[in-house]
Amino acid sequence: MVSRAALSYEAVPLAPPAPPTDAESATAALAYYERMKTRHTVRDFTDRPVPRAVIEAAVRTAGTAPSGANHQPWHFAAISDPALKQRIREGAEEEERAFYAGGGGDEWIKALEPLGTGAEKPHLTVAPWLIVIFAQRYGTFDDGTRFKNYYVPESVGIATGFLVAALHHAGLVCLTHTPNPMRFLNDLLGRPASEKPVMILPVGHPAPDATIPKAATLKKPLDEILSVF
Repeated sequence: MVSRAALSYEAVPLAPPAPPTDAESATAALAYYERMKTRHTVRDFTDRPVPRAVIEAAVRTAGTAPSGANHQPWHFAAISDPALKQRIREGAEEEERAFYAGGGGDEWIKALEPLGTGAEKPHLTVAPWLIVIFAQRYGTFDDGTRFKNYYVPESVGIATGFLVAALHHAGLVCLTHTPNPMRFLNDLLGRPASEKPVMILPVGHPAPDATIPKAATLKKPLDEILSVF
């Protein structure tokens, strides 16, 4: 809950670290790229446990993301309970079967063929953790009145990117899974109507024989994703 009394402007020092040289910046940027380019979406997990502290640290990182009016319109539900993961899998696969039976449309289903996806989602029960990401459409003050959140999809998207990067930095793998619709997750996880589930992230270690689609290794070159003026 947010208190109205806490919403006043006060400038505090940034206290940044000593600025790096241009060469140090370039080296750091390239090193980060080299690490992040090894990130891949994985569907083959091992059931090796992941400490809760690792998940909490990654979510803390996600919580540092910028957001519209600093409202931080997100909530992360981390699930390791096997029975609850099974219920989430059952709900997700029900939606996925409808999607692949034609609900997704021919063009969308055709676009997924190079990735080898299907309606069965064993990773939802094999991966030691599921992180369900919720977008908060509005919030409430401590007196119960509502306030509007701004740039919610953009803010939650940035926070999710922070989370995926943090998980990769910790040596883990994940999968961005988006069954549609996902309202069943509100009921399973006791989240309010003000929140919309946008993604399930299975998180863990890759299986020893894990594979990735070759098509997923094809990334657009820099000159296609960058314009410099």
